[in-house]
Amino acid sequence: MKSAGVQAVWGRGMGEKRFVILAADDEVELLDALQLFVEKENMELIKTADGISALNLFEKRHPDLVLLDVMMPGMDGFGVLRRIREKSKVPALMMTARTEDYDKILGLELGADDYITKPYNPLEVVARIKAQLRRCYDYQEKREEESEIVKGCGLELNLLEGTLKKDGREISLTKTEFKILQLLMKTPGRIYTKQQIFDYSWEETYMEDDSTVMVHISNLRNKIEDDPKKPAIIRTVKGLGYKCEKENE
Repeated sequence: MKSAGVQAVWGRGMGEKRFVILAADDEVELLDALQLFVEKENMELIKTADGISALNLFEKRHPDLVLLDVMMPGMDGFGVLRRIREKSKVPALMMTARTEDYDKILGLELGADDYITKPYNPLEVVARIKAQLRRCYDYQEKREEESEIVKGCGLELNLLEGTLKKDGREISLTKTEFKILQLLMKTPGRIYTKQQIFDYSWEETYMEDDSTVMVHISNLRNKIEDDPKKPAIIRTVKGLGYKCEKENE
C-alpha cells in the first residue's frame, strides 16, 4: 500500500500539474529513450543538449528536478549546477560516464542530491527521480504540518520554514543537509549509523556507499562548525557513526 505522501505526489501529476523534469545531455538518443519511461509516469521531460540551454530552460520552466550530464559542450554539468544552486534548492541528479570518486564527490559538494553512472537503465533513472520527488514533496508536506523549532549548540532549526540559524545568522542548507541535521538535532546524544542517516535522508535503498553520507556530513560541518577540522557539534563516533552533541557536553 502506498503512503498518503506518495499518493499526494503522483496525484499532483494527475491533478494540478505534472512534475517537470529538466534533462541536459548531449547524447540525445539516451534522453529520447528516457523520455518514454518518464512520460509513462505522467511526468514531463524537457530536454536539451548543452549547459547554456539548460540554464535558459531552467529560468523559463522552473522544473521540479534537474538531471545533468557532467560532460556537455559550452558549460559542463558542474557549471550548470553551480549556477542553479545560486538561486534554487531544486533536486539535482548528476549523470557521468566516469567512475572516479572525484566526479561524485565534486557533484555532492556542489549540491547534487544523487548521481547516476552511464550507461544507465532508464527504469533505474525513473526510480531515482521518483525517490527524489517523493522525498522533496514529503518534506514540503511535513514542513506545513510542523511548527516546532529545534535548538541546540547555538543552532536554531525551524522545521516550519525550513531554515537554520547559528547565533542569529541564517545558514543556507540543501534539502539533504537539512534532513540530516534535523535527524541528529532532534535526538542529541544518540548515535546514528551511516545507513540510518542515509535511510532517513534519502529514503531509498542503502547501497553500502559510505562516501555519500561522509561528503554531506563534511559539507554540514563546513557550514555550522567554528572549526570544521575539530567539530564540536556533529561528532564522529569511531566505528559507529555520528551524533549531535548535547548542550551540556
